[in-house]
Amino acid sequence: MALAGNSIMLQTRAPFPTTLKSSKSASKLITFQPKLQSLSHSNVGLSGVSSSSISDDKVGVQQGWSEFGRKVSGEWDGFGADFSSQGKPIELPENVVPEAYREWEVKVFDWQTQCPSLAQSQEFHFMYKTIKLLPTVGCEADAATRHSVDERIVGGGDSEVCGFAYDASGCYVGVWAMRDDGMEVEYCLMHPHDKESRVRIIKFVDSKMRLKNIRVFVEQWYGEFRNGEQLGGCAMRDSAFAATAALQASQVVGAWEGRAKSATFVNISNSFVQELTGDSIRNSVRDEHSLILLPKQLWCSLKAGSHGETISEVGWLFQPQFSLTSTCIFSTHANKKDISIAIAREEIVDKA
Repeated sequence: MALAGNSIMLQTRAPFPTTLKSSKSASKLITFQPKLQSLSHSNVGLSGVSSSSISDDKVGVQQGWSEFGRKVSGEWDGFGADFSSQGKPIELPENVVPEAYREWEVKVFDWQTQCPSLAQSQEFHFMYKTIKLLPTVGCEADAATRHSVDERIVGGGDSEVCGFAYDASGCYVGVWAMRDDGMEVEYCLMHPHDKESRVRIIKFVDSKMRLKNIRVFVEQWYGEFRNGEQLGGCAMRDSAFAATAALQASQVVGAWEGRAKSATFVNISNSFVQELTGDSIRNSVRDEHSLILLPKQLWCSLKAGSHGETISEVGWLFQPQFSLTSTCIFSTHANKKDISIAIAREEIVDKA
């Protein structure tokens, strides 16, 4: 279902607050002290802020967040599906599948989805909703019914995110605590050559840092923010993907090199928001053993590091030999969990 509208521009540029309220305690304030470094947009392959364009740290952070808001805000429409920890698609519950599909023995794996998103620069506040629509037979836009709405808030007193790192390109990584002491790690990757195309990959991890399952959304931008209230019929630019062919391991194994931005969070029991900054060379070697291969040229992995840390990665082969990756490294010290997050645009340098 398409959503119509024009591009949204965040106009106001009020001063950026240097403290955020913790979602764990209304009286506790968390000081945010960003460290900005000079970035090379042409080298990084992600949006950056030139050191010559800012007068101090606060202005630089404000510019980065405003640009992030322009890229991420709007109505995102597409499809979503769940996968097992081995990357196998999971069928939708039988009670949501139309009877016609059941009679024809058609397996349904994909939800049609909406994701209205709004990042407000004047308040350093980001809200988005993942809306699942009940499957329909054919094009029945007028009959579309919401199955569920999952609203997430970053920033402000209602924020429940443990750690959130963003890039001016519209990419972000969010870590959310779960009731069973596990966590959700959400990666949003914007296509480097198409600002209206993105993927979101969510990993569900238990308290022992073991992967339970994976959720993937493939989305297109359809217009300015309307809070998911407008449906646009059958002009979808994408289609159900869960049962399509998965990425071939031979396309991503081997040595890769690229340039990365990063952010570090100390003790994720506190609520932090940081901009991904820096311009560092990233080298990685991938082997088939650790990869979970997904449709739409996507992959992910979750493995133990050599020093007891847990390394979580997702990747998007957006064109042959070029990928966009995001990595989270979780380490535990004295019951405090630290996260190091990086997003890199990489090029393969040596096939395995």
